[in-house]
Amino acid sequence: MSNAHLAPSIEEEVSPDTAGFYRRALRVLVDAGVPFLVGGAFAHACFTGIRRPTKDLDLFIQRQHYEQVASLMQAQGWRAELTYPHWLAKVHAGDDFIDLIFNSGNGLSPVDERWFRGNAHADVLGVPVRIANMEDGLLSKCFIMERERYDGADIAHVLQACAEKLDWPALLERFGPHWRVLLAHLTLFGYIYPGERHRVPRWVMETLLGRLTAESRQPPADDPRICAGTLLSRAQYLHDVEQLGYLDGRLTDLSTMTPTDVAEWTQAAEQQAQSGAQG
Repeated sequence: MSNAHLAPSIEEEVSPDTAGFYRRALRVLVDAGVPFLVGGAFAHACFTGIRRPTKDLDLFIQRQHYEQVASLMQAQGWRAELTYPHWLAKVHAGDDFIDLIFNSGNGLSPVDERWFRGNAHADVLGVPVRIANMEDGLLSKCFIMERERYDGADIAHVLQACAEKLDWPALLERFGPHWRVLLAHLTLFGYIYPGERHRVPRWVMETLLGRLTAESRQPPADDPRICAGTLLSRAQYLHDVEQLGYLDGRLTDLSTMTPTDVAEWTQAAEQQAQSGAQG
């Protein structure tokens, strides 16, 4: 997919005013030469052809560029806020907003220079931009397993549309110690599309299954009281770390999150849950 030019992405799925805001923001960043990548529903439409309404525009940037981006956005009369310092900022124009993403919510995948290598190009709302690589998009989506949101279908659809175009060695490298999560999604792909299991290279499945076999033969982990479930859901494994004495996987070397990051992210989840219950 390197340097390919993809089909145009979503336009009619957003209102004219919202599309105008997004288009203007993209052009401001392009004109300023700020490196950014388009992700989210817009990128998903480019790769899979699946077009769906979206409430925001996801832009991946490196954390070091946030202040410059915020200044550019504020110069347009929009409001920029560092919503969650460990991974996310937002740009607001009335009720519309853009997400500026520089890490994953679980702190596993900071946006670095690797994200900006060999990106495909597309016209998004008439603006020529670079799209986040499928491998990085999959890395982000594979860990989203909340009660209210699960991105497994997106992963299956990307594989169904683009399996032969994926850089599989790079994908395995990107997942690193989290290879079990990748294996789980690839296993589900074979369940969802039984006639297309062969599209995942045999060597990929054999490599991952070999790791699983080898790991199952090892003695118990030195510290079995780690719960990595918090890397998959910020809320559903709080019982384990708060009541059962498990060490939060986000506070190990698996993640870049700090205790403050975890506390703020947990508080936001609790407030969201309360708001939903009241609604």
